[in-house]
Amino acid sequence: MSRVYNFSAGPAVLPEEVLKKASEELFEYRDSGMSVMEMSHRSSHFQDIIDRAEEDLRFLMGIPDNYHVLFLQGGASLQFSMIPMNFMTINRTCDIIHTGTWTDKAMKELEKLGSFRKVASSEDTVFSYIPEISGIDFNDDADYIHICHNNTIYGTKYVEIPSNIKVPLVADMSSSILSEKIKVTDYDIIFAGAQKNIGPAGVTIVILKNSLVDRIPDGIPTMLDYRTHIENGSLFNTPSTYSIYMAGLVFQWLRDLGGVEAMEKLNRDKAELLYSCIDNSALFKGHAVKKYRSIMNVTFSTGSADLDKKFVSEATQNGLSSLNGHKSVGGMRASIYNAMPIEGVRKLVKFMNEFESHNK
Repeated sequence: MSRVYNFSAGPAVLPEEVLKKASEELFEYRDSGMSVMEMSHRSSHFQDIIDRAEEDLRFLMGIPDNYHVLFLQGGASLQFSMIPMNFMTINRTCDIIHTGTWTDKAMKELEKLGSFRKVASSEDTVFSYIPEISGIDFNDDADYIHICHNNTIYGTKYVEIPSNIKVPLVADMSSSILSEKIKVTDYDIIFAGAQKNIGPAGVTIVILKNSLVDRIPDGIPTMLDYRTHIENGSLFNTPSTYSIYMAGLVFQWLRDLGGVEAMEKLNRDKAELLYSCIDNSALFKGHAVKKYRSIMNVTFSTGSADLDKKFVSEATQNGLSSLNGHKSVGGMRASIYNAMPIEGVRKLVKFMNEFESHNK
């Protein structure tokens, strides 16, 4: 069977070049005599792998020296607990903008560890938009502000972020990291699960401003204390070695492609193709408000659950995989992450036009 175009929200499509490189090195990594999966995380070979991965990520994102880069485990979900345990430590409260499932999960953890203020929400329209930042009254006594930069389930993204604020800004970028150019110094903490734009599941990237470390109180369990991982270069215990290796290959692939700027242009071209199809369709309707549309996750439907089901089934038969929408929204979702080639989007658009012509 030939490879399909995988539109899954995660674990997601990986670059074919990366998969081929990994397959070449699967049995034996360079002159190590073993696979990376067998390699000690204390070996010089693996130290080179993790050092190169950090170097490339810093280059790609323009991460300055006054930020730590960590390769952790537990997914973005663990960060919902780990961040407040370490940094919600002065006034024991934070502000959060509620834009969907992932901020809902974060709030459930926050209420166990202190308090939070839901300063804005888009739940009134099933999270089809991002609340206007200019209208939000942030708490100057909050320990930080939490946002989810891109919302996979609903297909929305921030077009502006809180500025002129007096407290740190924390951003969950699991589904948008490396997809477009951002200014890292606009944020104090960025975290992202790997399984969308970075690599396979298993590793979580945390980018953390050095000055925040002074806030961390004593008494936090060892593995949940950022200082543990900072002091040990993400190697306190055995990390997700193969996931880090794969992430490193993705970073090299992205550098060879021309970096994040080149990737952003390609991503916007892909999104424009798909949104143009939806906008010009009499059958398909998008879920997200146009101003806040994600360039990573495109959500749409026909308005008929039966027709949506038929669309997903026939698309699958045509090599267009994992287009079913999340149960909280329904319809379809096309995740067009960095590794999705534009040919995959063109094939999807062609299928959508043919499906509409046959189902008027």
